[in-house]
Amino acid sequence: MQQNRLSRRQVLSAAGGAIALATVGLSATDTLAGPKEAKQKLAEITGGTKPKKGRVNVKLPALSDQGPLVPIQISVDSPMTDDDYVSEIHIVASRNTSPDVAVFHLTPMAGKAEVATRIRVRESQIVTVVAKMNDGSLYVGKARSRIVGGAGGCG
Repeated sequence: MQQNRLSRRQVLSAAGGAIALATVGLSATDTLAGPKEAKQKLAEITGGTKPKKGRVNVKLPALSDQGPLVPIQISVDSPMTDDDYVSEIHIVASRNTSPDVAVFHLTPMAGKAEVATRIRVRESQIVTVVAKMNDGSLYVGKARSRIVGGAGGCG
C-alpha cells in the first residue's frame, strides 16, 4: 500500500499558485480609484443631469475614529405616494478605493424615504448622496467626515 504524501515544497507551491489565482481579479484601477472615479460614478448615476440641492438630509459624524464602520443616516423629503416617491438612493464616497458605496431601491410601500447603515470611509472626505425620484428628477445631499487617529477604512 503506497501513501500519497506531498512534500513541503509541493504544498507551498500549490498554496502560492492558489493565492496568485485568487488575486487575478484585482486590478490597478481598483487600488487607484479616487475623486476622478467618484465624479465619473456620479455622472453615470445622474446621466449628466445636475441634481438639485435640497430634500436630501445626510447625517454623518463630523469626526470618526472608526473608518471601516462610520454610521450614516439618510432621509429624503418625499410623501412616498404612488405619484411622488424616491426610487433610488445612491451613496458615493470620493476617496474610497471603490467610490460606489451603496444603492438602495425604494417603493411607496417603504412609507418613508429613510435608510441607515454603516459605511467604510477610507480617509477624511465628502460623502455624496443622490436621490432619484420616480419621475426621474434628482436631488443631492453631502456630508463631510474626518477620520482621526490613523483609523482609516483599511484597518
